[in-house]
Amino acid sequence: MSRSKVVLSAAIFGMAALASAAGVAAEPKGFPAILHPENNKPTPEKIALGKQLFFDGRLSADNKVSCATCHDPEKGFSNGEQFATGVEGQKGGRNSPTVINSAFHTFQFWDGRAKTLEEQALGPIGNPIEMNMKLEDVVAKLNKIEGYKKEFQKVFGTDVTSEGMAKAIAAYERTILSGDAPYDRFKAGDKTALSEAAQRGMKLFFGKANCVACHSGHNFTDNAFHNIGIAGDDHGRHVISKTLGDKGSFKTPTLREIARTGPYMHDGSMKTLEEVVEHYNKGGNAHEQLDEEIYALKLTKEQMADIVTFMKEGLACDSYPDHKAPELPK
Repeated sequence: MSRSKVVLSAAIFGMAALASAAGVAAEPKGFPAILHPENNKPTPEKIALGKQLFFDGRLSADNKVSCATCHDPEKGFSNGEQFATGVEGQKGGRNSPTVINSAFHTFQFWDGRAKTLEEQALGPIGNPIEMNMKLEDVVAKLNKIEGYKKEFQKVFGTDVTSEGMAKAIAAYERTILSGDAPYDRFKAGDKTALSEAAQRGMKLFFGKANCVACHSGHNFTDNAFHNIGIAGDDHGRHVISKTLGDKGSFKTPTLREIARTGPYMHDGSMKTLEEVVEHYNKGGNAHEQLDEEIYALKLTKEQMADIVTFMKEGLACDSYPDHKAPELPK
């Protein structure tokens, strides 16, 4: 397909056609349209290139760590461990947040230091613990790979550039989507979509437990920052905003596919959803900046179990984006 025809198909058919052409999921039913930057409209070729970069360990200093190392499709696009693991087995200080539905996030990273996926995409490359590569060095490395030079010429009309890398990776990440889960079908009128326990949990989630105070909207996040009483010295959003009220605050994660993305919290300190619900039930740990939404809920064990059932059963998409590593350029 010619470049002009790709643009035309995008205008006529939208992201769903582009995603289908690239072999990835379309926008979830009932979700708002994904907003793409004016200077980074998606094409099948760009998405495919971004996927190659996402899975390629050659973006790191030891040629082993890729974006997918910490954001593994088989582990909910997280890594299944407490902390992110980078080059030479180094451990970071935070849990790897899932990439699922990051297209709908207002901020990226736990502390929101990036506002766009394009800005986020290059951050781990230069991090000495994660991929430990200077951008100019990784650009030079990829330009020595003939396959990448050809792909970048096809998509951007240039050799490999850091700007092109960021745009391609972000375009691909906007296709990592989850929706149309049992909760959505129940809400749309299918009363058989959720078990009785999940329905009880849903009522508690939106009612007595007030989880919806932060986990709201189609993506189950308010895209804001909260101190939920996690012990530790990580000041979170405060480091970025310099606002006292943000001390110990972190971005509300999406709950889509939450059963796949453990361990939980910004520090990966909770292995199970049962631990998470118990944390909220007790009102978190004492902190001078604890959010007012955090207080003892006084739920019974059965009620806590129902909430967990709702999250596990109700928010898991039947068409999970189980992306496989592509063939990499040579």
